[in-house]
Amino acid sequence: MNKFWTILGHTYVSKLKSKAFIISTAITLVFVIAAANIDVIIKLFQDEEDKIIFIEGDTEVANMLEVSVQQMDERIVFKESESEELSKEMVQEDEAAAFLVIDVNEQNILTATYYENKASESSVQSMIHQQLQQLKVAIATEQAGVDEATLMDINEPISFEKVALDEATKTDEELNQARVIVYIMLFVLYMAVIIYGQMIATDVATEKSSRVMEILISSAPPVTHMFAKIFGVALLGLTQILLFFFVSFSFIKYKITTSVEVSETLDMIGISSAPISIYVYALLFFVLGYLLYATIAAMLGSLVSRVEDVQQLILPMILLIMVAFFIAMFGLSVPDATFITVTSYIPFFTPMIMFLRIGMLEIAVWEIILSIGILVGTTILFALLGARIYRGGVLMYGPSRSLKDLKNAFQLSKKEKN
Repeated sequence: MNKFWTILGHTYVSKLKSKAFIISTAITLVFVIAAANIDVIIKLFQDEEDKIIFIEGDTEVANMLEVSVQQMDERIVFKESESEELSKEMVQEDEAAAFLVIDVNEQNILTATYYENKASESSVQSMIHQQLQQLKVAIATEQAGVDEATLMDINEPISFEKVALDEATKTDEELNQARVIVYIMLFVLYMAVIIYGQMIATDVATEKSSRVMEILISSAPPVTHMFAKIFGVALLGLTQILLFFFVSFSFIKYKITTSVEVSETLDMIGISSAPISIYVYALLFFVLGYLLYATIAAMLGSLVSRVEDVQQLILPMILLIMVAFFIAMFGLSVPDATFITVTSYIPFFTPMIMFLRIGMLEIAVWEIILSIGILVGTTILFALLGARIYRGGVLMYGPSRSLKDLKNAFQLSKKEKN
């Protein structure tokens, strides 16, 4: 047992002090801080100068357009055009944002021509187009003799109330809350498996390629070494994740106290009001999911003699977690689909998809227990199988051809045991 804690501590401390860990953590923290201050960053890159639009044509429509557009963006300023050629020239020289020509024909049909330097659609162009469309409808309505009150009644959305007969069904507000938490957990688990699973496999391959493995397995059983490696990297990942969440929580708390909009948005999302059980399930499925994939990663890493071969051999594992993630993303919109229900019992997909169902639906307790039982059983099975393969795999050297090496490692472990 002392060997286990020694290897675990060595793995944790060595990875914690590595330049790769420090740099990746620092870069991620920069992104976290940037995301928390995205509103400030956007303002830094916004053009604070007025966007001048020269306009000519129907004066009455131009005045109505100016009023409606400036309600949406005060920086847009309309100026009457002195001449078409001069206005186009100023647009070409970037002294004005655009030049707009408005025309109302004898049938009171509104048309417009918009001149700007860029061929791509801009936000200002889209806004003006939208407001002109509304003005066209208003002019046509007035010409037809339809008063504004009648038009508002016609356009008013129909009253459509949704009533769930099943009392256990979650409300739209509860679903939105759960959807945010589920998405965060799915993303964190997805990244953790890819990053830390690859870290485990690469670490094992590095030790084999440098022949350090021969010294390690002579001082401690390979199984002890494997699980110490798994939990050591898990502790490292937990340290990194907690650091990210602490920084994120600190900035969110700061934003809540300084920004009313942020506070209202978080209240609307309702993360703080979500039931405690969903966080317990999130932690449980995260841990079980990590252990399953980390065991597979260590097992595959033991078959590799060169670090360059790690990516090729762990590709099936990465594809599995990617498929699980994409199915879960699909399930966010249709959590009660039969396809989602069936895949939630497949152990490689269970950590993501069963948690998705728990968060989004009211499912029976026996379903949760069954899925956890299958997941735990599969993890134990892979742990036992992985331990046997790891015992033989760490002694295998030479090129790693494919997953067929699993059989050779298994046979080699039998000989070592005998």
